[in-house]
This record gives sequence, C-alpha cells and structure tokens, in this order.
Amino acid sequence: MDIGEFREFGKAAVDYIADYFETIRNRPVLPEIKPGYMEDLIPAEAPLEGESWKEVLEDLDRVIMPGITHWQSPNFHAFYPTACSFPGIVGEMLSAGFGCMGLSWIASPAYTELEVLTMNWLGKLIGLPEEFLNCSQGPGGGVIQGSASEVTFIALLAAKEKKVTDLKAQGTSLTEAEIKGKLIAYSSDQSNSSVEKAGLLGSMPMRLLPTDESGVLRATVLANAIKEDREKGLIPCYVVANLGTTPTCAFDSLEELGPICQKEELWLHVDAAYAGTAFVCPEYRYLNNGVEYADSFNFNPHKWMLVNFDCSAMWVKNAKYLVEAFNVERIYLKDQHKGMAPEYRHWQISLGRRFRALKLWFVLRIYGVEGIQKHVRHQIALAKYFEELVSGDDRFEVCSSSMGLICFKLKGDDTLSEKLLENVGKRKMIFCIAGHHNHKFCIRFAVCSRLTERKDVIFAWNEFKEAADEIFEVKNQTPKIIDEVSEKKMNEMRISTRSETMCQEKTK
Repeated sequence: MDIGEFREFGKAAVDYIADYFETIRNRPVLPEIKPGYMEDLIPAEAPLEGESWKEVLEDLDRVIMPGITHWQSPNFHAFYPTACSFPGIVGEMLSAGFGCMGLSWIASPAYTELEVLTMNWLGKLIGLPEEFLNCSQGPGGGVIQGSASEVTFIALLAAKEKKVTDLKAQGTSLTEAEIKGKLIAYSSDQSNSSVEKAGLLGSMPMRLLPTDESGVLRATVLANAIKEDREKGLIPCYVVANLGTTPTCAFDSLEELGPICQKEELWLHVDAAYAGTAFVCPEYRYLNNGVEYADSFNFNPHKWMLVNFDCSAMWVKNAKYLVEAFNVERIYLKDQHKGMAPEYRHWQISLGRRFRALKLWFVLRIYGVEGIQKHVRHQIALAKYFEELVSGDDRFEVCSSSMGLICFKLKGDDTLSEKLLENVGKRKMIFCIAGHHNHKFCIRFAVCSRLTERKDVIFAWNEFKEAADEIFEVKNQTPKIIDEVSEKKMNEMRISTRSETMCQEKTK
C-alpha cells in the first residue's frame, strides 16, 4: 500500500467510524451470534495474494460487526464505562502512525517528556498531594500503565522488594526466600478480581477481608487481620484500598486505613480505577481524603475520562522502589542522559511502551477541565434520575447508589430479580450485569457511554418495567391457571365416571 492508497483507506476508515457512531443508538447492544460464528465467514487460510483495502473494509460489516458488543452504545450499562472520544481516537491513530518505541529517553524524547507533563496536569487536576508529582522536589512521580490490573501487580512487586530490603536492613535472620514465603497482602471482599490475581501472580496471598453493610473495609477489621497474621508468624506487606469498588462503587476510608498501614509499615495502594475521575470535580474530592498516607495511587482515564483504552494513571510517592524492583541494565539501553529524565522502562513490567500520553494530551486540551467536569456531572445526574425512576415503582428497591452506578432489585426472593435480568438480556436492547449487595442478588445499572442521554435512561427503565410487568402478570395468574387445570381435570373425571356408569347399565 502506497501513500495515496493509505490516504484513501484512512479517510474511508474515519468515515466508517463516524457512520458507526451516528447509527450506534439504533443497533441492538448485544450480538445475535453464537461461538464459532466466524469460521463460516472467512477462509481457513490467509490469502496468498494481497486484497484491496476496499474488500477488507467491506468485510467489516459482513464479518466483524455481527460479533461486536456495542460498548459505546447509550444502551450499554454493564461493568463500568470504557472511554472513547474523537480526540482520543485521533491521538491513538497518530501514536500508531509514528510507530516509535519508548525504550528510553533517547529512543523518542517526546514520549517521556509529554508523559511527565501530562501526568503532572492530571495529578493536579484530581488534587493529588505534590509529593506524588514529577514536578515536586521529592522522589515521587507519575507514569502511564496499561490497566489498573497491571498497576496493582506492579505496586505489589515493589512493596515485596521494599519489605525484603527493609527487613534485611533491620538485621533479620530470615533469608530472602523465607521472607517472601511469609508475606501476606490485604484488600476487601469487594475489590476487583484483578487484586486477587495480583496476589496470585506475585506469590503473595491476598486476604479478602469482610466489609460492612455499605461495602466498606473498616479499620478494625484490617487491624485484627494484621494482628492475627503476625501471631501466625506471617509478615504483613501490602494493602489495597478501594475508592469505588467494582460491585457497588463503595469507598474505603483512607483516613481510617492509612494510619494503620503507616504504623504497621505496610505499603498502601489506592485503587480508584473508575471513580478517580470524579475527583476532577471539587465536590467529590473529599472521598480522596487521606491519600497522603498512600504509597501508590491509580485511576483509569480510559474508564470515565474520555481517553481511549489503554491509559491507566499511576503515581508513587517514591519512584526508587519501582526502579529497584524492575531495573535491569544493558549496554544497548544506556545513553548520556541518565538521571536527567525518568527512564520509564524501570517503572513497568515491559521494556517498550506506546505513546499513550498523546491521546491523554489531546483529550485534556480539547475538552478542557470544564468539559471533563461537565461530562462527569452529567453522567452522575443520569444515574440519579434512574434511581428516582426505580424508587417510584413500589415493586423495586434501590440497594445502593454511588457516582454513575445504581444497584437495584425486585422486592422479594432473589429469583425474581434473576428472572428480570434474564428476560431483559434475552431482548438484547440494553445490557446490564448482576451483582451482590449484602449477599443479595442485584442488578447493576451503570451509565457508561458518553452518548447516553435522559431518553436512553427512560428507554432502559421501560425495558425493566415491561419485563417486570410480565413476571408479575405470570405470578398473579398462577393460582388462576392452577384452578383452570384442576377444573378441567374434574370435568374429565366426571365424564369418565358417567361413561363407566352407562357401560355398567348396558351390561346389566
């Protein structure tokens, strides 16, 4: 493909994306296909000769689109938002076009320089303490990772190495292997599955501690768990606090947990993957009180801040612990600028890195602080409106309400809510998923798409209301149906009895 064809292909692709967004509201949010559907649509072998880009683009509708779950649809209310905006898309395109690899500062200076600056912008925007910023006088700083899952794992590995180093400095008689075999980590039973996975990958058991009725991990529970484990000869090491849990978007109190972690010398990592974006609005920043106790902090601009996946913002109070955990030098990676700028390869698992800062820069500049604040407040208002609709129907109850997430259920046995979600799912007009609140089944309704409007919330509510009407209609008709069946059987028995009597009389 030459430059001319690339121009044509690229413009056609942009038109395709634009057309997709113009029609997305009219598409069923869930696909109608079954596993293996694509096997009959494409050949078993790659083409021997190249095909034209027009043929390939045409096959998007035939092969790809039937299997797309439309995450950007205003009728998508599952999980949490996955951000997508036109500035983010263009930033992603340009990053791919440059085709650089950020191995070191000299490998592409703009990669490092822009990341340093945008992470400072972002940290200031959500009100992080200065010691977490690259522009501070201290050893802290920010870096863009791929996902919150990566960040939780990276922070765990850094905490692990730090604990080994600290105990050796204190003169422990334990070997490094013995120390690592005794380490243990903590989080709440409401934390994301990636938190538990980080413990598995890092060979550090992750204790998922019980939460209160609001889904919050309390300080007394953590303190007791630490005490129990020390008595067993274990070495507490790492705590993951949640600001916006996955099931219900509950917020742990950093002001409660922080002093315990500080006293017990545990690394405190804050996972604010979804809800951290809300801190751009001053009225929600109180939820981050106590962040000064944290050793690392993370949120995902690719969830709620209009930056396309992947873009996970991580800050550390002391970057040396990352560098000490991940630093492997080779002669081909050295340059004369060492120490003058962050070497981000030492802040992550992989060696190379993409130019993620570019799309973040585009979004921050084109939307501005006010635009992002407007987006967050609008989606929270839509969620509150859905909560009002649920509360106005006495068949339903709201289980929890936080940010852009409402958890609700039908009153009564859990099977009613399970049936409700099943029936709505079969219609494929909206997409929601199940959750649990205080050990009861509930339905999670998240405002996800930046395209969602009030009319879409009404549409979703009507889907639930109609499905509930069907459930209660069947439920109310059940006794009547039983009576009709019983009456039918009685009539059949009467007819049978009369027939037997007539036969007996004829016999006589």
